[in-house]
Order: sequence, then structure tokens, then C-alpha cells
Amino acid sequence: MIKLRYSKRLFKRSNSSKQQASACGGDTASVGAGRARGEIEWELRPGGMLVQKREGRGGEEVIVVRVATGFSWHDVSIRATSTFGELKVILSMVTGLEPREQRLLFRGKEREDTDHLHMLGVRDKDKVLLLEDPALKDMKLRALAARVVPSQCQSFIQV
Repeated sequence: MIKLRYSKRLFKRSNSSKQQASACGGDTASVGAGRARGEIEWELRPGGMLVQKREGRGGEEVIVVRVATGFSWHDVSIRATSTFGELKVILSMVTGLEPREQRLLFRGKEREDTDHLHMLGVRDKDKVLLLEDPALKDMKLRALAARVVPSQCQSFIQV
């Protein structure tokens, strides 16, 4: 969060907010203590845009994402501004698959690790499909087959 001060010469404030507050029976102090002093709070969005901070948000919004892995479901709580890479790290704790072994699909497309959830439209209770990377799965099976010790029956058949 960035706080910037501005001079009254650069930004002129209209009296409409004072008139609306007094018309509603409130005073100008209820408009906001930070704004009354001439301070505007700014926030930096993940896309790099600097915008005025929204009022009424009690911190980051937390959403629940339902992740399907074959026949099982996992409900994961995560911040809406997180990336798919961060979701993979959380899923690695739940499923045991390393993040590099995972492929996440949302709305039928595989998503990159740097894509932000809220920018692609992931909302509360949305579903994401988790698949194991087939190339890495094949490499694991080949490594496992190479470790298998041939039994006496197999050596007898080969002779």
C-alpha cells in the first residue's frame, strides 16, 4: 500500500460530497479521516496498475476453489489475487504431487503458473481440474521399472 499526499493546487475537490453528506444528515467527518487530511491510499494491482484503494474491504478476499483430482475433490481456501503457481504449492501439500508435476485446467484451458486467479475470472466455489503431467508420469514409471530386480523365473525363461 502506498500513501501519497497531494496539494490542493493539483486536485480540486468539488463541494458535492460535502453537500451530499449534509443533505443525508451526516457531517463531513464521516466521509473519511484519511481523505479529510488530503491523503489518498493507493494499491498496486498484480498487473502493475496503480489504483486508488477501495473502501470497505477488510483485507484480501479469500475464496474457496474446488479442485478435482480424478475421483476425489479438494476444497482449497486461497486469496483471490493469488497465482496458479501458488495454488499448485498448496495442492502439493494436499495431494503429494510436486508443483512441476501438476497441470491445472480452468474453463477447459491449461493455465500458466504466473496467471492470477481473479484476472482469469476464478471466483468462490469455482472448479479447477488437476491433472498429473503425462510426460513426468511416464518418466516415473520408466524409473520404477528400471529399479525392479529381475526374479529367478525371468532369468530361467530367457535362457
